[in-house]
Amino acid sequence: MPKLTLNNKSYQCESDETVLDTLLSNNVDIAYGCRQGGCQCCLIRSPKQVPPSDAQKGLKETQQAQNYFLACMCKPTEDMDLAEVGAEGLFFDATVDSLKSLNPDTIELILEYKDELTFKPGQFINLKREDGLVRSYSIANLPSPEKKLELHIRKLPNGAFSEWVHDYLEEGHVVSLQEPNGDCFYISGKPEQPLILIGTGTGLAPLAGILHDALMQGHSGPIHLFHGSRDVDGLYWVDKMKELANRKENFSYTACLSGDNVPDGYSAGRAHQVALDTYPKLDGSRIFLCGHPEMIKETQKKAYLAGASLKDIHADAFTVSSDKTN
Repeated sequence: MPKLTLNNKSYQCESDETVLDTLLSNNVDIAYGCRQGGCQCCLIRSPKQVPPSDAQKGLKETQQAQNYFLACMCKPTEDMDLAEVGAEGLFFDATVDSLKSLNPDTIELILEYKDELTFKPGQFINLKREDGLVRSYSIANLPSPEKKLELHIRKLPNGAFSEWVHDYLEEGHVVSLQEPNGDCFYISGKPEQPLILIGTGTGLAPLAGILHDALMQGHSGPIHLFHGSRDVDGLYWVDKMKELANRKENFSYTACLSGDNVPDGYSAGRAHQVALDTYPKLDGSRIFLCGHPEMIKETQKKAYLAGASLKDIHADAFTVSSDKTN
């Protein structure tokens, strides 16, 4: 009989029982509703095992890729480790490997971790300071055997956390971080689909991760990245992106400036406006939006009106709060 493990406790799943049946019969407090897979109240995750496909029907592709499933519809055929959705995960330590300036206000922070960590480029992690202050930052790099995370952190005026990162952190310092989260990442399966990536400021971090992930997985359709800021100093990796565009036939890059001074080689206007002017019809395209919430809200609406399916519009809004920072 399959064994289910949740919160370091194990339960035997009897023949023809669902995961929900087993947990409830063992007095585990788990949310549930219709017990027919419609309400999705019993959504749960298996970090290590791929759930049966029948238990993932009706879920988003991004949820399926992270091994989310419906406990009421899953009759396990193997042992499964379970993680409750919404449960606060434990923080673990990572070491500052390096810090490098990307532009006058933004640094590249590389963290090295020892624990097992599963993530997809474009997701975000929570960082915690010693006094308990937490902020979220998006992951810019691909997973690698070196066990490193790349984050881009902009110093905000009176930003308690970002100032701490810029002014205090040094190589060798230890910080606490949490398991990655978020569903703004690349999903394979439609390699010919056009990808439109639009970001402002450090929204380039998740978009760069998504871009490299798509290329690594052999995406053959056109990929166009639009990165915007008010002035040249607010951008970074311009030469790096142009060099990549020269090497990859299916990748295009446009640097956008919304200020008055627009040098040669840059497009005038906000990134999302330039992108929508370039692609007035978005039928069949997949859209990734990262940056200011107002930009994302406006672009989501306009992209939908331009023909993009709602399920193909993925967003990561950067808000200056305890939940998400730039």
